[in-house]
Amino acid sequence: MPAKILVVDDEAAIRRLLRNTLTRAGYAVVEAEDGRQALHQVAVEHPSAVLLDLGLPDRDGLSLIPLLRTHGDAVILVVSARDAVDEKVTALDLGADDFITKPFDSEELLARLRVALRHRGPSETTPKIVRTGDLSIDLDRRMVFRGDEELHLTRKEHDVLAVLARHIGRVVTHQRVLAAAWGGEEDPRVEYLRIVIRNLRQKLEHPGPVGSVIANELGVGYRLRSDA
Repeated sequence: MPAKILVVDDEAAIRRLLRNTLTRAGYAVVEAEDGRQALHQVAVEHPSAVLLDLGLPDRDGLSLIPLLRTHGDAVILVVSARDAVDEKVTALDLGADDFITKPFDSEELLARLRVALRHRGPSETTPKIVRTGDLSIDLDRRMVFRGDEELHLTRKEHDVLAVLARHIGRVVTHQRVLAAAWGGEEDPRVEYLRIVIRNLRQKLEHPGPVGSVIANELGVGYRLRSDA
């Protein structure tokens, strides 16, 4: 059975575009044009993922995210014209798996949906070894390899990389990384995180003009690419 995707948007043209894009990619599609219909469809249809607009006629889409989380384990991708950093951070902190800004590229949306579906569900278990490109991240042994070569990371670099690896392909906000990697340490700051990320990139990436294995979502957080 194809994965079922719920599209929540009050604009018929956007729903039609997403329906056509998703159908061509082999997904089954159900739709809702407001928050009330969205909650009904989640309860009845049990979709694998929800593509959620924030500007709904009966409520702010942000307030819908925690409700969707309590009604099932569907992946939630916000697809919105809102591009303010604080809106993105709020959506992710409320439980959204990703945030895609309109206008969007259909192929990128499908790629990010595939990644989110691979890592769906609150009860998911992270593999002991996470792979991206030629990198292997052994979370249990705290070891990282590029091919057969072991890369030597500091304790804090391992801590930060482990957080990103457990959410590979998805954005992790600055505050979530800081809370997980610094724990109870006093006054962790985004500046410290930027330094660790810079050092990680130098150690993890091949020399030359290739895409960064750790993508920066400006002002929001970081994503360990699943296609590096």
